[in-house]
Amino acid sequence: MTQTSENVTWLTQEAYNKLKDELEYLTGPARTEIAAKIAAAREEGDLRENGGYHAAKEEQGKQELRVRQLTQLLENAKVGEAPASTDGAVAPGMVVTIAFDGDEDDTLTFLLASREYASADIETYSPQSPLGAGVIGHKVGEDAQYELPNGKKASVKILKAEPYSG
Repeated sequence: MTQTSENVTWLTQEAYNKLKDELEYLTGPARTEIAAKIAAAREEGDLRENGGYHAAKEEQGKQELRVRQLTQLLENAKVGEAPASTDGAVAPGMVVTIAFDGDEDDTLTFLLASREYASADIETYSPQSPLGAGVIGHKVGEDAQYELPNGKKASVKILKAEPYSG
């Protein structure tokens, strides 16, 4: 899965089906299960000191947040391959190799995509992450900067950028 500037999320058919199945589970059986847990905990009495009730309500909140995330993601999804960058610049959906501070012995190769597309085969960085946002739009051979968590800037050189073949 990749994202483009138009807020379209490109998904493979497999990723779309997986996310759709997760949404169907969360809005069906999982809602019924959590409602039963809350009802059972409510029957135990005083809700102010009922750890089971509070845990179930917290679980319900997390579940509903995930439902909203999935709903929004699937509403903006397009199934297929993201269009390739026409100018050779780094874009979501590409495997990028960078060198830190221009040192070609200190490199990192990663897939620039959303976490739902993450695979065990390759490290994945979101296009919205500081590193992801920093390299988007740069071409092979160019330097890019991104902001570290401490507020300082780091520099990387784009060594390679190719469409992800999964």
